[in-house]
Amino acid sequence: MRAIDLPVSLAGLLFCSTMLAQQVQLDPLAKPAPSANMSNALTDPTLSPGVAFLFQLEAQFAKDTAKGGGKAFASWFADDAVTLGNKEAPVLGHAAIVAQTTWSPDQYQLTWTPQGGQMSPAGDMGYTWGHYEGHSKDKNGNQVTTSGRYMTVWKKQPDGQWKVVLDSSSEEPPSAGDCCKIP
Repeated sequence: MRAIDLPVSLAGLLFCSTMLAQQVQLDPLAKPAPSANMSNALTDPTLSPGVAFLFQLEAQFAKDTAKGGGKAFASWFADDAVTLGNKEAPVLGHAAIVAQTTWSPDQYQLTWTPQGGQMSPAGDMGYTWGHYEGHSKDKNGNQVTTSGRYMTVWKKQPDGQWKVVLDSSSEEPPSAGDCCKIP
């Protein structure tokens, strides 16, 4: 599925890019650079500037999380943010998200790759979606991998920073051969 590009005013885009550059020290006019954990869509020349901007946010969010674990992950959320996890109750508010994301990078590695997104016409809100993987070990030291789909809703805050206001994830569906097994 291909993201639908919405028109974004040049002034709004430049303002958003400037605010991102101040937050994460990026060049607001530079094209997104490819990285090992970003999809080819990041370098797709048909992406709108707004979607490219959101992909840059995701790249910095993922980089910070890989380095800083749960504490870094939670730092990207707005005060009134919500997380929705597979088979879990919603987690409401920044403080609750911080309390739940206590993993260190040596205990758990969360990676994700955006595959699509859309920026609002006003350039002050947008979303991304894609694939995630989590890597950890069980109590016996065996490698455990979870994977699925995610959606992140971004919103420009009153101070000009971009924060996550909604993060939702769901595990991958069972493989075709597992769909009809009785537990």
